[in-house]
Amino acid sequence: MWKEYSKGYLKQNRSAGVSVMAAALLAAFFLSLLCSLFYNFWAYDVERILLEEGDWHVRIAGSFDREDLELIRGFSGVDRAEINEGLSEDKTVVELRFEDMGDVYKETALICGKLGIDMADVSWHETLLSRYFVTDPRDSEPPLLLPFFAAVLLVLCVSLVLVIRTAFEISMQARVRQFGIFSSIGATPGQIRLCLVQEAAALCALPVLAGILLGTAGCAGILEAVNRFAADVPGRHEAVFQYHPAVLLVTAISAVLTVLCSAWAPARKLSRMTPLQALREPTGLQLKKKSRQRVLGSLFGIEGELAGNALKMQKKALRISNLSLTLSFLGFTAMLCFFTLSGISTRYTYFERYQDAWDVMVTVKDTDLADFSLSEQVRKIPGVRGSISYQKADGTVLPGEDWFSDRLVEAGGYKVLAGTESDGQIPSQVVVMDDASFLEYCQQIGAEPGVWGTVVLNRIWDSTSSSFRERAYIPFVNEEKETLAMGGEDGATLDIPVLSYTEEAPLLREEYEDYALVQFMPLSLWKTLPGQALDKDRDTFIRILGPEGADLQALDEIEKQVTELLTPSLEVESENRIQERLTNDQMLQGAQMIGGAFCVLLGVIGLAGIFTNTFGFLRQRKREFARYLAVGMDSGEMRKIFCIEAAVIAGRPILLGLGITVPVTVFMASASHLELSVFLEEAPFVPVSVYGACIVLAVAMAYWLGVRRLAGSDLSGCLRDDALN
Repeated sequence: MWKEYSKGYLKQNRSAGVSVMAAALLAAFFLSLLCSLFYNFWAYDVERILLEEGDWHVRIAGSFDREDLELIRGFSGVDRAEINEGLSEDKTVVELRFEDMGDVYKETALICGKLGIDMADVSWHETLLSRYFVTDPRDSEPPLLLPFFAAVLLVLCVSLVLVIRTAFEISMQARVRQFGIFSSIGATPGQIRLCLVQEAAALCALPVLAGILLGTAGCAGILEAVNRFAADVPGRHEAVFQYHPAVLLVTAISAVLTVLCSAWAPARKLSRMTPLQALREPTGLQLKKKSRQRVLGSLFGIEGELAGNALKMQKKALRISNLSLTLSFLGFTAMLCFFTLSGISTRYTYFERYQDAWDVMVTVKDTDLADFSLSEQVRKIPGVRGSISYQKADGTVLPGEDWFSDRLVEAGGYKVLAGTESDGQIPSQVVVMDDASFLEYCQQIGAEPGVWGTVVLNRIWDSTSSSFRERAYIPFVNEEKETLAMGGEDGATLDIPVLSYTEEAPLLREEYEDYALVQFMPLSLWKTLPGQALDKDRDTFIRILGPEGADLQALDEIEKQVTELLTPSLEVESENRIQERLTNDQMLQGAQMIGGAFCVLLGVIGLAGIFTNTFGFLRQRKREFARYLAVGMDSGEMRKIFCIEAAVIAGRPILLGLGITVPVTVFMASASHLELSVFLEEAPFVPVSVYGACIVLAVAMAYWLGVRRLAGSDLSGCLRDDALN
């Protein structure tokens, strides 16, 4: 009986389920998109790890012969065991791969016990294993990737349940009296619930399937867009769309449970009503006479009062929509303002600050400058205008009597500026330069060329009278001092001769500590110091200047030739200024795209709830406006009520978003000592306005469609009691 009744009702009232079907389609789409994106991002990360770090699970270092290797290969579960020749120096390194990753830690312990290997000589490929959710049993803090995804999926499901539930609740509420009659003639609550759930399943089966397919296609489209957008990012491999049956299973289960939970709650509530309650239950929006809407009433008169009361009656149904739209607009505007401030700061403090200091930077890994002999060959590469090879070290300077400059003393002294309790030891940054570059630097600052002493960058930031963005410097050291006393090994003191004092640093892409004494030292002097006198960096750096006005192609060619010169015997990393700028811009744009997509997702959820609410309450609103017509209200006044409601729904998230974003942005700009006029020149007014306009237009369209359907219906018939269909 109930099955036939449901079929007949759905056939005769096709429009009644449109909002439910649309909500189910949207829910399945979002769930499918989220699951597909998560799986593809996971698969891409695994591919990246395999390409960069290798396809191995465990590395064991020890003394192995052929029999030991065969014994390892004979263990159950070992898929592959090979010697890594590149890592085998003092000890032989064997890389193992297991058939079942879940047994990695247990099987490795058995192998080590059999061969008598110390577990300290074992290293696991934890990065790869963690991607397959395999963790060390002894690890008290396992990776939270899977729990994080589960939490995101749960939050999305709950949000969608609340949105779809509104659609079901509105659809079922319109039939309260019908089921009250059924209950009065013997229908049980279980039969009523079963009838409503069957209708929900019939309505949502095809939309859920279509939503899953659309979400999967949307994931493929997003990956294709990301590939095209990041095609020029160096070192990135192309993402390939992948799909797994487990993704379909998780998506389908999540979508079905979401729909069933959405339908079950209002069905349970409806089935528990007594026949008398059901027959007395009002089917329209009941406006409380005592509720006064002072703001809307004073602005728009009686229409504002009625619109405000209608919105108050729909407050529960629109709660998730209002929250989603507010978070969406707030997140969108805050994200754009943050990236704008970040971009301005990065441009001022990095790209524009150092744009004349470097064109190509090369890092020679694990190489002392004293052992690097290719500085001259680098200078001879075609197109190289200048080159400096240098190494960095840290130490301490021991200030003596009258050591600080008069200006520093007048400013309060070192302890005041640096905010320290003692000035007994001053940190010192040492930049060791190859002799040829150091002599060129001496000529640049007008000092007597020589490699017997150090050049002191004689300045310190006066933080009491300037900001970090527009720094004012004062002399650090009394320039009459001919030597610097530096702390040496075992408490000894090293007297470093001073060649010159200057306020001009060489053109290097380096940040110097605010309250450290910076020195530039020639390699010849550096070699005379005791080996452990300073804490030196393990790498050597090469700063290269290309031709004046060089483009990306010219810098790429220089970078290629430098790499070819150094790589036969050295491990190097290189970058060039123009490519670095392009990559930075692409990464920022990619981050904005991801953040913007998330905000749009929240916005779509909110707008879906508004469309669902607008169409779902259509029948109740017919009765409401039929009463207004009966007391003399015309169609123009009713349209005004709809316009006021739409304006409030669309305007509230925009005003709240701007009300929070504007003062926060002003505070961030002030905290970073950035003039507000500079930010306003690049403020994202256009995208924020466009996004706000999209919200307004979407809400207006929902209400326009509602008004259109309302105007084309017979309102006079709505005043009669509902009849059984």
